Amino acid sequence: MKVEQISIFLENKSGRLAEVTRLLGDGGVNIRALTLADTTDFGILRLIVSDKARALEVLKKAGFTVGTTEVVAVEVPDRPGGLSGILDSLGEEGINVEYMYAFVEKSGDDAVVIFRFDEPDKAIAILRRSGVAIMAAEKVYAL
Repeated sequence: MKVEQISIFLENKSGRLAEVTRLLGDGGVNIRALTLADTTDFGILRLIVSDKARALEVLKKAGFTVGTTEVVAVEVPDRPGGLSGILDSLGEEGINVEYMYAFVEKSGDDAVVIFRFDEPDKAIAILRRSGVAIMAAEKVYAL
């Protein structure tokens, strides 16, 4: 139920983001979701891609510093308060959301949100008990 996310450390300078996307495209890797956080000197680009192994190969060969992290993809009711209900359930159990971001695509009537939890296995168990749909990694990579 966990999804592998790639994190890429980028110098905060013109063209670096374009270089990553060009390398992945030329390597036949499709970006499924992304988020970018930056500081004055560097940024962290987090990606979910169609082919993690190929993406890592292409980026490392080009000299980028890359790592992987496990995240959880959750189907969140696309209505006012849908996300709040999920976050309340997690908060009541002491689960911390380290960061999150959403997919542009939708799965049925739900939005797809990517979560990084401090305790992912416990978070998954809580979400399941609460009736929240957790997406399988293969489904996320294929979106």
